[in-house]
Amino acid sequence: MAEITHYAGVKFSNSGKAYYFGTNMSDLKIGDKIVAESIRGLQVGEIAIEPVSIDKYKSELELKPIIRKATEDDLLIYRENQKRSVEAMEIAMKEINKLGLEMRPIDAEYALDGSKITIAYVADDRVDFRELLKVLAARFHCRIELRQVGSRDKAKMVGGIGVCGLPLCCATFLTSMEGISINRAKNQMLSLNIPKLSGHCGKLICCLLYEDDAYTELKKDFPHIGEIYSKNDIQYKVGGINILSRMVKLEYEDGFEFVNLEDLKQYKHQQKQWKDR
Repeated sequence: MAEITHYAGVKFSNSGKAYYFGTNMSDLKIGDKIVAESIRGLQVGEIAIEPVSIDKYKSELELKPIIRKATEDDLLIYRENQKRSVEAMEIAMKEINKLGLEMRPIDAEYALDGSKITIAYVADDRVDFRELLKVLAARFHCRIELRQVGSRDKAKMVGGIGVCGLPLCCATFLTSMEGISINRAKNQMLSLNIPKLSGHCGKLICCLLYEDDAYTELKKDFPHIGEIYSKNDIQYKVGGINILSRMVKLEYEDGFEFVNLEDLKQYKHQQKQWKDR
């Protein structure tokens, strides 16, 4: 293999994330189909990040090589393998049912040379699939890798439409999926209705991340819940805030009222000036 002089980002069909591979082809362009040597064997991928000089590579991870630009024969085999993968899924499902295993295959992918097939599956617990491997090996006549994935990875592979009406973020552009806690929903003052805040994967929706920093910053402008104000011998307590409308709910003994944040800040400023005299 020729010396690696550059590295480039490559995306594969079952992942929205770009992985770096080494190459000596500096003329690769975004969208070019290539054949790369991955942990799953030879795979057809697409250039997502154009080649960068290897001198700028800072990671300690070993770079697997891009073997060549994909030829027409490579793409023909790749399309045939996709058809074979659908058949492999059906066979795997039948054999799993026969053995009574608590697992469900969601994706199958052949290496370009057909030497290996990787089957991703979901399961609630660990599964003893040794007998299944024997059966599938006799059917497929190649190396088999059974890979358990989490619910978020499943959603990423399967795809779907989110509550917003758009394709799932994880299946389109998200390259990493952070753990999301209920504190983000609390920070954005959302109703803590877990089913409504959960995505296709059953976990809290990833879009809770998008506006969290903005809410944290905007809330600095508002009074704290429980803060006390006095006006005309009436005590008011801050009972709630609305970031978007910039309104503050003030509660008092006989009821409550909503005031504009700017008006409240002006009143607070006037009170401070009066105290400072």
